[in-house]
Amino acid sequence: MTISFQFDVKNKRLFLKRTRYPQINEDDLYVGSTVTIFSRQYKISDYADDFTRKAFDQQHHVEKTFSMIKPDAYTNIGKIIQIIEQSGFKISNLRMLKLSQQEAFDLYADKRNNPFINDLINFISSDMAVGLELVRENSISILQQIMGPSNSLMAKNQSPNSIRGTFGKDSLRNAIHGSENPEQYKREQNFFFSNQRKTTAVLNNCTCCVIKPHAISNRQVGKILDLILGEGFEISAMEMFYLDKQTAEEYFEIYKGVMPEYSQMIEHVSSGGPIIALEIRQDNAVQLFRKFCGPHDPDQARELNPNSLRAKFGMDKIRNAIHCTDLVEDGVLECEYFFSILQHSKK
Repeated sequence: MTISFQFDVKNKRLFLKRTRYPQINEDDLYVGSTVTIFSRQYKISDYADDFTRKAFDQQHHVEKTFSMIKPDAYTNIGKIIQIIEQSGFKISNLRMLKLSQQEAFDLYADKRNNPFINDLINFISSDMAVGLELVRENSISILQQIMGPSNSLMAKNQSPNSIRGTFGKDSLRNAIHGSENPEQYKREQNFFFSNQRKTTAVLNNCTCCVIKPHAISNRQVGKILDLILGEGFEISAMEMFYLDKQTAEEYFEIYKGVMPEYSQMIEHVSSGGPIIALEIRQDNAVQLFRKFCGPHDPDQARELNPNSLRAKFGMDKIRNAIHCTDLVEDGVLECEYFFSILQHSKK
């Protein structure tokens, strides 16, 4: 991708002329997207002119939609996200929440006259739910297709390979929700990703996992989550973050002067796209999850621990798919950084 120029509005000066920036692809450019260019984050709010608008609209109708993986599908979170990614969707936001009954009622305000509303509210607020903001051409209609009919029993007959046909149980416990129109998407994503929502992080007996930008852009999130859950680990908190250089340096400060690839790693996690942070819980979580991630070098991981996450998804020492807590005493501290300090700074 070639960037024509960037203008610093605050200082009223041009600070970047025409230059190539291969870290950004055309798929990253859509209204509402957040991109990082030379450690500066930008949110695309609109097209610069009508010519650009028409050119993009003629090429593809990129739009966003909202999806929520429901409490009954917790063990299948990874499998469901994998289906979504394989269907061409890009994840632009993600968060795990446990909604209160009032929050669940507010989310389903358009269904308040449904005779089964109380059962729905009790179910949705019973355990963890994962909200996703998704991007692709014609995202709303495509998501509706791959979800299948809302009644899972009907889905199993009419669309057995759909998400609800595969993972749903009945009309209530049907694994997934998806926005039906642009207005519903805007309301639901604003509600779910509000900074007022409380984290689900427990902050004890935990370790921190960070899915790195290249794994997200390569649509490997679902596979990684499925392997983590399949190994018996609990995912108790999960959220997508966009890190700037200062925040990345603060979080990875312990590796400065120790890791030869430190500077390149900071550049990757702060300029390569978003990361997804997870709180992982289990007895001896730090040691066991570190072993499951494998050696830092993916080549070494493939030789010594071929079933590890870095062996399966790592590309090199910088793009090794996963960061995990190394020291037992840092498990809670690293989780607190994302699910307490960074979340507090959003408000």
